[in-house]
Amino acid sequence: MNPVGDARMGDRRLLRVVYTAEAIRRRVEEMGREIGAAYAPGDDILVLGLLKGSFIFIADLVRRIPIPIQVDFLAASSYGKQRVSSGEVRLVYNPEASMEGRHVILVEDIVDSGTTLKRLMPLLHERRPASLEICTLLHKRVAELEWPVRWVGFDAPGDFLVGYGLDFAEDFRHLPYIGSI
Repeated sequence: MNPVGDARMGDRRLLRVVYTAEAIRRRVEEMGREIGAAYAPGDDILVLGLLKGSFIFIADLVRRIPIPIQVDFLAASSYGKQRVSSGEVRLVYNPEASMEGRHVILVEDIVDSGTTLKRLMPLLHERRPASLEICTLLHKRVAELEWPVRWVGFDAPGDFLVGYGLDFAEDFRHLPYIGSI
């Protein structure tokens, strides 16, 4: 069956597959090795997943990081049911894990407008981590950020992307690949 045709949701239709499930799997494995190589044995590492969009990515990524880590989550929202960021970031869930003195890796699904990172990075930095890095599956390279994104899975096109955790109004998250609508 055609995966694009299978992804219909009401009047919304996937236009094309941008990254296949196999391409994503290979890149996530590489990123896990890269992250593991970046830290010394015994470093206290907290991988902080930004929900909801990163949940599939972070689940696959942490299983590919070959060193001991801990995982927690936070939830922020700036899209709602729109295809563009509202510009307003709401912190819906605050992580419980202490960040002080730890190496924190914030895991994002996609860096687009940069609005979420611009709001979150100062808040996380106030918690005094030993280091604070950003890891994202997709980067559109349109945002001007004060903080570099250390690990990038793919440079993304300007399309609105869904699948592999990314959604449009909560639809399409379940797709094993990433496509555009």
